[in-house]
Amino acid sequence: MNSALRRRASIPMAATDPHNLFAADSSDRLRRLAQQLRLYKPPPSPPSSSDDESDGVSAAAAGGGNRSIPGIGVPESAATPITRSKVTRFRPKRAAVLICLYEGESGEFRVILTKRSSNLSTHSGEVSLPGGKAEEGDVDDAATATREAKEEIGLDPSIVTVVSVLEPFLSKHLLRVVPVIGLLPNKQAFQPVANAAEVDAIFDAPLEMFLKDENHRSEEREWMGMHYVVHYFDYETEDKKFLIWGLTAGILIRAASVVYQRPPAFLEQNPIFKIPGNITGLGIMCKV
Repeated sequence: MNSALRRRASIPMAATDPHNLFAADSSDRLRRLAQQLRLYKPPPSPPSSSDDESDGVSAAAAGGGNRSIPGIGVPESAATPITRSKVTRFRPKRAAVLICLYEGESGEFRVILTKRSSNLSTHSGEVSLPGGKAEEGDVDDAATATREAKEEIGLDPSIVTVVSVLEPFLSKHLLRVVPVIGLLPNKQAFQPVANAAEVDAIFDAPLEMFLKDENHRSEEREWMGMHYVVHYFDYETEDKKFLIWGLTAGILIRAASVVYQRPPAFLEQNPIFKIPGNITGLGIMCKV
């Protein structure tokens, strides 16, 4: 299925039906959240040509729309378009991550996270959301995210209801990462099984944490003459300490802002970067 069809089918009807998984297993609060998130619309991008859209690529990299700065957790809608004639065509591969939320014992929304295996060649030992690259058989971003979650942590897609898709982010490894929000009505139905080749630990954290200044710090960096902020969150659970930062932190800040419908208590500082016309596809990586 081409990417244009993928976008139209990004949330399967069966997965978004609130009467499907939400009839008996979930609370009123979770049902209300499902209804709220199903109405969410990502910020619009400036017009771009049909051929760029058919590739599912951020049009600014091809000259006509928005794009993000790699790896720093800035959504595509935070960047500015540039002139098509001056840009080398850039076509990042597609990936998706699953923001799986459930209601905790105190009524708070919690998100499932992983600590990547220390043996992996990229992002080893870092905290991330379940997810990975799209494969040919994936019908949409939700299929990619839920398939990867099953492979990594044993999360059965049949017990997750996908309710929304956020705007894409671009990673420093040139992946266009689409955050997919799914709700888990019955947490007890999830029996975590870590894929030892990919995951060292599975844990969860309160989503609202990513809007608070507690346990949060930031670091200002510079790229192409512009300053931007990398966010870090320190989290401890069951005597284990985790550092959540970079792209994962940026995605979770955005998800928390959408879920709780308010901005974070700290400065995000999403600068507008203009990409120079002589940059090539391999020249836009930004180390974090």
